[in-house]
Amino acid sequence: MIRSMFSAISGLRNHQTMMDVVGNNISNVNTTGFKSSTTVFQDVLSQVIRGGGGATTTLGGTNPAQVGLGSRVSAVTTNFGQGALQRTGRATDLAVQGDGFFVVNQAGQELYTRAGSFSIDALGRLVTQEGAFVMGWAGDATGNVNTNGGTGQIQVPVGDLAAPNPTGQVDLGGNLPSNAVVGATIVNSVEIFDTQGSPIDMRFTFTKTAADTWTLDSQYTLADGTTGAAGTQSTIVFDANGEIDTGASTLNTFDTVPGTAGPVDMFLGNAGGANRLTQYGELSTVAVLNQDGSAAGSLQSFSISQEGLVVGSYSNGRTRAIGQIALAAFANPEGLEKVGGSNYRATMNSGLAQLGTSGAGGRGLMSSGTLEMSNVDLAQEFTNLIVAQRGFQANSRVVTTSDELLQEVVNLKR
Repeated sequence: MIRSMFSAISGLRNHQTMMDVVGNNISNVNTTGFKSSTTVFQDVLSQVIRGGGGATTTLGGTNPAQVGLGSRVSAVTTNFGQGALQRTGRATDLAVQGDGFFVVNQAGQELYTRAGSFSIDALGRLVTQEGAFVMGWAGDATGNVNTNGGTGQIQVPVGDLAAPNPTGQVDLGGNLPSNAVVGATIVNSVEIFDTQGSPIDMRFTFTKTAADTWTLDSQYTLADGTTGAAGTQSTIVFDANGEIDTGASTLNTFDTVPGTAGPVDMFLGNAGGANRLTQYGELSTVAVLNQDGSAAGSLQSFSISQEGLVVGSYSNGRTRAIGQIALAAFANPEGLEKVGGSNYRATMNSGLAQLGTSGAGGRGLMSSGTLEMSNVDLAQEFTNLIVAQRGFQANSRVVTTSDELLQEVVNLKR
């Protein structure tokens, strides 16, 4: 009788713990990045009333007789299954599709989280809602990010100025009409940039001088109106197939443009490649396809790719990598310790954090403008609520029945 009462008391305690876990899951049904927990029960020691006996030639074997002494909570496990993604539209809201955790630094302590509701503080640093720094790797002035070094704060340099990039190459392509008469001209123009980012107007004039032969003259115009030849005249000869005959052609660079870092190369495309310069039929589609220079520009906006690359967009139309957000992977995520604020701390059983970029090393991809919702299954939690309630009631009934039996013993002498 006494054993049954104490066993039932242990059951009451355990089901109370189960109720606590279920209640916590339900209370966090709308918590960003929350992972639900499950209670696991286990029996405790059993008292052996009679040991087992081996079989002999005259007597069969007997099984041991044991009476259990109750139950206990063996574990509260965390379900790290993927939560649903909710679209928010905020550029700094991030969700991980797959495995991995964001790395944050809170008051010098490295923590890990799946809650990607981030924002930019007054100093341009990417932070959590609690002010913890989001960690990753910073990009250099050229946009290169070294992910082999140590991690640091991700900072979006508001008002950052990108240095000008002088033009080093102009790409020309399209088609010159093979049926054009001798003396026909086609003119194109483009704006290139000097070493200080000042614009220079370039004018290209194609003139047909003979069958399958064109000349290319170039002229520059500076901001103050000064004009001049941008380089020596080029001669472009086409073969019977309408392709450039490089052996018969003379292709010169634009080497007399003031203010440029050096000669500006002319690129007419690769043989057999797309957008190369050709001479077919009557089509006249020749155009300036690209020039690789740019003026100085200030940071206007930024975006975050699925690889976690923070890319800044500048007023000069250029983009540059500002940084790379780090993700951490663990051999045993269930070994992480919850420390509040939807954050986790590494433990001896979680293994060391394996830092890297998203999409590599088993880490998931990032989704910008979305948040990962809680993975709590309300239907399952309410079912667990009923199970915990009935389990608690059943154990309380055992206590009541044991008390009635004791009362009968006390009443034997009347």
